Amino acid sequence: QVQFVESGGDLVQYGGSLRLSCSPSGSGVSIYSMAWYRQAPGKQRELVATITTGGVTNYVDSVKGRFTISRDNAKNTMYLQMNSLKPEDTAVYYCNAVRIYSASLSVLGSWGQGTQVTVSS
Repeated sequence: QVQFVESGGDLVQYGGSLRLSCSPSGSGVSIYSMAWYRQAPGKQRELVATITTGGVTNYVDSVKGRFTISRDNAKNTMYLQMNSLKPEDTAVYYCNAVRIYSASLSVLGSWGQGTQVTVSS
């Protein structure tokens, strides 16, 4: 089962920016649709953004206009650019390969350690 390594998390102030990176431990990123998830303390893991192999993106409403998901197949890496960060964005962020259906999606890989993003007010 494919596994991914996330990096780039940090402690930032309200309104700051971060760029998260995601790389696979085995198979290339280019063959999968990919997604970023996050899990805040005491909450369930939630889907943040997805990107298809063709580059079509989708976002949860709470991050639209602030976050940008992208992929660089040549570098075998996926990114999440996060701008205008808010305290409610504080969470551990995870990436994974997904299969996207019309009304749902399924996770294809195993979960990595994630990367911690903390936004101070």
